[in-house]
Amino acid sequence: MVALGELVKSVRRHHPNADSDLISRAYEYAEWAHRDQKRKSGDPYFVHPASVAGILADLRLDPASVCAGLLHDVVEDTSATFEELADEFGLEIADLVDGVTKLTKVNFNSREDRQAESFRKMVMAMAKDLRVLLVKLCDRLDNMRSLEHMKTESQERIARETMEIYAPLANRLGMHKLKSELEDLSLKYLEPDQYQHITKKLSASRRERERYIDGVAKSLKARLAEMGFAAEVSGGARHITSIYRKMQEHHCRFEQVFDITSFTVRVESEADCYATLGVVHSRWTPIPGRFKDYIALTKPNRYQSLHTAVVGPGQRRLEIRIRTNEMNRVAEVGVAAHWYTDETADRSGALKPEDAARFKWLKELATFQNDLKDPAEFFESVKIDLFPDEVYAFTPKGDVKVLPRGASVLDFAYSIHSEVGDRCSGGRANGQPVPPRYKIRSGDLLEITTAKNVKPSKDWVDFCVTSRAKNHVRSYLRSQHRMKSVNLGRELFETEMRAAGLSYGKFFKNPDQVSTLIKSNGSETLDDLLLGIGYGKVQPEELIKILNSSGGGDDAVPASIRTGPLEKIVDRVTGRDHTGIRVNGADDTLVRYARCCNALAGDPIIGFITRGRGVTVHRRDCAKAFNSDPERRVDVSWGANAKGARPVSLKIVTQNTPGILATVGRAFSAQKINLTEAICKANEDGTAQNEFTFTCNDLAQLKTVMRALVKVKGVVAVERT
Repeated sequence: MVALGELVKSVRRHHPNADSDLISRAYEYAEWAHRDQKRKSGDPYFVHPASVAGILADLRLDPASVCAGLLHDVVEDTSATFEELADEFGLEIADLVDGVTKLTKVNFNSREDRQAESFRKMVMAMAKDLRVLLVKLCDRLDNMRSLEHMKTESQERIARETMEIYAPLANRLGMHKLKSELEDLSLKYLEPDQYQHITKKLSASRRERERYIDGVAKSLKARLAEMGFAAEVSGGARHITSIYRKMQEHHCRFEQVFDITSFTVRVESEADCYATLGVVHSRWTPIPGRFKDYIALTKPNRYQSLHTAVVGPGQRRLEIRIRTNEMNRVAEVGVAAHWYTDETADRSGALKPEDAARFKWLKELATFQNDLKDPAEFFESVKIDLFPDEVYAFTPKGDVKVLPRGASVLDFAYSIHSEVGDRCSGGRANGQPVPPRYKIRSGDLLEITTAKNVKPSKDWVDFCVTSRAKNHVRSYLRSQHRMKSVNLGRELFETEMRAAGLSYGKFFKNPDQVSTLIKSNGSETLDDLLLGIGYGKVQPEELIKILNSSGGGDDAVPASIRTGPLEKIVDRVTGRDHTGIRVNGADDTLVRYARCCNALAGDPIIGFITRGRGVTVHRRDCAKAFNSDPERRVDVSWGANAKGARPVSLKIVTQNTPGILATVGRAFSAQKINLTEAICKANEDGTAQNEFTFTCNDLAQLKTVMRALVKVKGVVAVERT
């Protein structure tokens, strides 16, 4: 356990003016609050918060963060309250603790719901103060270090969450060492056999590898000194998870992973980095396609370095990273460097403007997750935001956009502005036209083209990668679905009113009647009421009864909203006096066609209000239609121009003679019909039963096809199935 004196000393090493009394009080308070609690290992519980505070101090974080590390579990696991912490240690520390605290005192339907809401709470807090996330990462690291005391099921669940959420978060913050340890500890429980295998292999080759690393480092340092560069060279093996991924990616054994060894060269200036690269390439042969310049194109997590791969001594492949000492500090602790590289920096947790621009994804994460209520969708979106690999694309003005690997032109468009994304019809990549689904490659110069008639569709979600783009598309589709539901509800209600001799127009202009209906249903607005009708949650006939009762009796029609003679004439002339909604043929969000009967335009049809899915259309002779709830039936009719290619099947009985299928096939072809499926079976009586499936526009076309088939020689009967 980290002792108080050791903790204070560690903090004051990097923050000489730190309030040691504040740290001491937080230490003693947490130790007292957890005095009766034990960990799964049997150790006093306080060992954990003390260790978390020690990790935060090693990262050189400020005293408030270290105090939050000591106190991070007292509200969640003891009787201490937020107000008590604020009184005792100040609002800054209390807010940090609250941001890390899980939602344990709220009832949720499932573990996933609780997990999503707790993580959402932390996301909102860390968007305001990034130190919340740093405390949480250190908390998770210490928990992973002692995970062996948990049950196997818990080990796998926590390790998977760490691998999918917390390790990528550390990576996005540039905290490479912490990210690597989180990944390796997770792999230990997710793939124990592979973890042990790689560990043993690394251990067996450790001495030989250390000799090789020492020889290469001394050789390279001497060569750089000859050229006038003051450089430090260090080397080591890739971390275990990195090696495991290489083996999985290339389907190879440990011995076949060539670039296990990597070296870091630290020089004094940015100019020295590029000059050092020249020295390395002149000494050893560079491997084509393996050079990356993260100094000119800085990663979003502030990581900067030159990466190259060469064929070194003994024909071994070496990965070499070249950076300045400052770049190296940022590479090791990432955003945590913000709290000690500038002694005049703001200690409130707010990032400096240049850092805030790099970490704007944090605020976007908080903004877009606010509308995602489904836990699975929420975590899917979070994982997308933490996608580790990036591509770099340029705008026509030369600005760099950093996007996840696999991002499309649509993702690029939405990264510029939501309206640009909504109207994106494609673009030009390096001067060549490309579609919206085009996958961006690093270095592409992209120009977005827009069109007024373009709007988001369902398939956009499939080829968007960023959560920003996905959430904008989903939000647009949800708003369109709501609008269509309201319109359908209005049409259903208007139809029911017309059948009852009431005028929707007069009702709409009568605030008292409108208010009566809204209140009777518990809705807040008329649109909410109509939305309920469109979703099938509210029955329009029940609303008619309420309106009738307001007229003085159960059967009394209120005179103020009764249909007038002139209105009846107008409805008859315009065709609005039909007793059902109009169906225009094509599948719609709120008008669906039952697959059991596949109604075609021209078929006699009937509709059923399906809860949450609008109106489902059946043919009137469909057996399932008769079995449906009569109270949910609604009259529907085809619109004047109803068309729409829909699947239809015909059962054709033929004589079982040679060439009969070819003859029937030519008959379909003559009607310009493309068959999608055919099932044929011979009978013992010399006939054959054949079922053909194809798409058809309407009933008239189907009848034409059936008449043509009946005339075919050898066809006994034609029947629609």
